[in-house]
Formats: sequence, C-alpha cells, structure tokens
Amino acid sequence: MSNKHLTHLNENGEANMVDVTEKSVTSRTATAEGYISMSTPTLAMIAAGEHKKGDVFAVARIAGIQAAKKCADLIPLCHPLMLSKVQVDFEIDEVNSQVKVISLCKLTGQTGVEMEALTAVSVACLTLFDMCKAVDPAMEIHGIKVMTKVGGKSGQWERSITC
Repeated sequence: MSNKHLTHLNENGEANMVDVTEKSVTSRTATAEGYISMSTPTLAMIAAGEHKKGDVFAVARIAGIQAAKKCADLIPLCHPLMLSKVQVDFEIDEVNSQVKVISLCKLTGQTGVEMEALTAVSVACLTLFDMCKAVDPAMEIHGIKVMTKVGGKSGQWERSITC
C-alpha cells in the first residue's frame, strides 16, 4: 500500500473536489481496457456484422466516446475536462470468446484523464451488453483497468504484469 493520502477527502474526512488551480498545465494521456465475454455464436454474429440491431461496435464506440466526455457528470468529484482526443477500439478474441475494449484519452490540462478512459471502456462494454443481451444474457464484463498514464507531476506510469 502507498504512503499517499486520499486526495478526495478534506482534513475533516469529508468528500472534497481536489483544487487543481496551482497544478501545471501539461499534456496528459491515459489508456484503459476491459473485456466482455460472450457465447461463441454471439461473438461470431457481431464479428460478422450480422446482428439485427446493426453494427454494435460502431454504436459502442460512439457510446464510449460520449461517456468519456460526460465523465464529470457521472463521477461526482471528477473535474470537467476539455478532452482533445478520445479513441475507443475493439479486439475480437475468438480463443476466449470475448471482446477486448481499449480506450485512449488525451488533453492538455491540470488533471489526469484516467477516469475518462475507464468510463469510455465501461460504457462501451455496457453498450455491447445492452445491444446483445436479447441473444446472450449470460455475457460478463470484467477486467476493467487503467493500463497507462502520462503527464503531470507523477510523470509516466504503466501497469506491470504483477499489478
């Protein structure tokens, strides 16, 4: 466990939005990933673009991008950010019958974009679930995590295999 203190609590232990006024404006980037496991026929159907609802990846991509932009509306103590880039990508893993969802968020500002990257992945996974639940209600979302962050006082961080 780290020696760092929880920044979202004030001296009285109350919830507190962190004051970033004095922080330097730097380029900041974060990536996140998550997975949605599903039946083999469901994965084959969406990979082939044969879902009756249309291109589920296109809808989930837009949902993830929109979610990153709305992160401060969803997570109470997040700062509203002027994102300069949000990217959501999908990798089909036929061996494990799952889709890996990857997000990238960037900005130039005073606070990081990890929460936006996590929100993009989460909502993209939820959208895939929503669009496919009628044919596969047993789908499972899992493994959502920050993979990298760059910028700010703490510099660069990358998830190690042992994290």
